[in-house]
Amino acid sequence: MADESKGLPMTAKWDPARVQAEIAELDALDRRPFFSRVGGYIKRTGPGLLQSAMTLGAGSAAASVVAGASFGYKLLWIQPVAMFLGVCMMAALSNVVLTTQERPYGAFGRETSRILVFLWALGTIVASVVWHFPQYGLVAGAARDLADLAGVQSYAAEGTASWLSLGYTNAGLLVGLVAGITILLVNMATTFSYGGSAWGVKLYEWFLRCMIGLVILAFGVVVVANFNKIEWLEVFRGFTGYYGIPEAEGSTTLVLGMLGAAVGINMTFLYPYSLLAKGWGPHHKKLARWDLGMSMFLPFVLVTSLIMLAMTVSGVHIPGSELVRSDLKPLDAAASLQGVMGERMGRIVFDLGLIGMACGAISAHMVVCGFTWCEMLGLEYTKWRFRLSAMTPAIGIIGVFTALPIWFPIFASAICFSMLPVAYLLFLIMNNKRSYIGDAVGHGVGRLVFNLILVAALTMATIGAVIQVKSRVIDPLMKDTSAAPTAPVEPEPSAVDEDATE
Repeated sequence: MADESKGLPMTAKWDPARVQAEIAELDALDRRPFFSRVGGYIKRTGPGLLQSAMTLGAGSAAASVVAGASFGYKLLWIQPVAMFLGVCMMAALSNVVLTTQERPYGAFGRETSRILVFLWALGTIVASVVWHFPQYGLVAGAARDLADLAGVQSYAAEGTASWLSLGYTNAGLLVGLVAGITILLVNMATTFSYGGSAWGVKLYEWFLRCMIGLVILAFGVVVVANFNKIEWLEVFRGFTGYYGIPEAEGSTTLVLGMLGAAVGINMTFLYPYSLLAKGWGPHHKKLARWDLGMSMFLPFVLVTSLIMLAMTVSGVHIPGSELVRSDLKPLDAAASLQGVMGERMGRIVFDLGLIGMACGAISAHMVVCGFTWCEMLGLEYTKWRFRLSAMTPAIGIIGVFTALPIWFPIFASAICFSMLPVAYLLFLIMNNKRSYIGDAVGHGVGRLVFNLILVAALTMATIGAVIQVKSRVIDPLMKDTSAAPTAPVEPEPSAVDEDATE
């Protein structure tokens, strides 16, 4: 390309003819009947899948488990509202990027502040590395549960000394390590294909579809099997926000935190580059909106809602009890499947669902690091530079048996959560900068309504950031640091993890 800031060099080198053919197909698609257009758009979706994979990880699993186990149907409205706000902000970002086809790191820095975009990229790298650890922890936990079912004792008896005092037997450590290495190798293969060719991008997208499908199957089985137990009026009330925010202590923090953290800082950086990697431009704007709806919004809402329904109808939620059960872990929710399939099969399906969620998130973290380092360092995109950069968060594999130093997540939280509202503000400004995107800023009532939604998304992200920084930065720093150190404990993602974003 003549202008090095436009598109991604990897796309031009791979198959520019394919991109031009797709533009012609989209023009023809616009003239076809509605349902025919729907099928055509769904067939061509892709970048939204990466966002689904990244957000459907350990954090969203924990958030949905806690919300469903604590309040049953009452908080079903949270995840759709949270993701709707996130999707609208992503739509604003796609409007800017597809209009100009200019890579946002350089363009946003030129048009606003180079310091802010640097922090945006830095927050992306830090978030991808830090939130990699609990994904591997989730994989290892599920693998150890499967090993226990096979008769392998993975956890040491209480009070029994074990390696590094982590509470695992030698067999348990080996199971976690083998599971972690296996998942890393699988994700290396799929991620490297993304950085290699246009065909590799398609292969990777199908990998993500399979992972998301596995998760939907795992939790959908519970809901289908308990279909007659579901109180459909309560489900309707739950989705419409009929009950609002419960009065139980901690519920407001839970709700606001989830609303503000459905989209993570690394998702905001990955999305525009995944658009450019596909060679999309102004002709793909309508396709991009369909992609966000069908590949990002729908899978996220479907999976999180199925988990919450499973917690409600399978006996994990105690009717009449409204207490934030923050002590629950994702694996504790395996009981939701046991009444349907029996203990062994229920645990197997649930464990596989959790592994699928973590696997998709791990691969998305790797892809975003592949893009981010190249942009920050001003490097040309080559196959091996992308692959080397994508290996940055692989250090998270040690999460299969150990915890992060306490200072690391505190440092990461301070950067990542505080930067998300700043990134949202950048997108809001750029989407309304007529001197940069011209008439693409929109007009009339539609523009006003859309901007009001973006302001609401920015507000929720800011509130969520304040909650997260308080709980992850201020509160830990305020604790008595003179207390005697205790043995490290494998971290479980909280109900409002950024993974939600990861």
